[in-house]
Amino acid sequence: MSPKFCSLLFILLVIISSFINPSQSRKYQKHKPCKRLVLYMHDVMFDGHNTANATDAIIANPTKLSSYKFGEFAVYDDPVTVDDNLLSPPVARAQGFYFYDMKTTYNAWLAVSLVFNSTEHKGTITFLGADMMDDATRDIPVVGGTGDFFMTRGIATVSTDLFQGASYFRLKMDVKLYECY
Repeated sequence: MSPKFCSLLFILLVIISSFINPSQSRKYQKHKPCKRLVLYMHDVMFDGHNTANATDAIIANPTKLSSYKFGEFAVYDDPVTVDDNLLSPPVARAQGFYFYDMKTTYNAWLAVSLVFNSTEHKGTITFLGADMMDDATRDIPVVGGTGDFFMTRGIATVSTDLFQGASYFRLKMDVKLYECY
């Protein structure tokens, strides 16, 4: 094709596309979750003396590269409740691990499986990703599930609801599922 023809064709395409309104050609709808769960994860860190109550243990100590726990690795099996009371009956267990992965601030990477085994739900919801702890809320991708949550996708908006030093913290998890089968 000649350069003159290509230029003319390009100008014609620009003129035609200026008359097309993208909002008329596509109707965008706000996505609504097919399922939503608001849950609380209660984490009791092992301190060397609380074996019966601890739900979280450090399995690798932090490095000396940073004062922000860089390299610390922990595993947990935390109770999950529908309210913020640690003594409420658990509806699931949060099982997984996290490690601190930033040298300049507190930041963790985590993998969580919410394991449900009740009359209401059976199965798992798995989410994993970066937990930017300096942010008031963090969105962690839901990457799958089993049982009642088979192949689900969504987002878990996590916030630190209570922090009591190195011994206990509670996370509020607003889990919104957008693919439900």
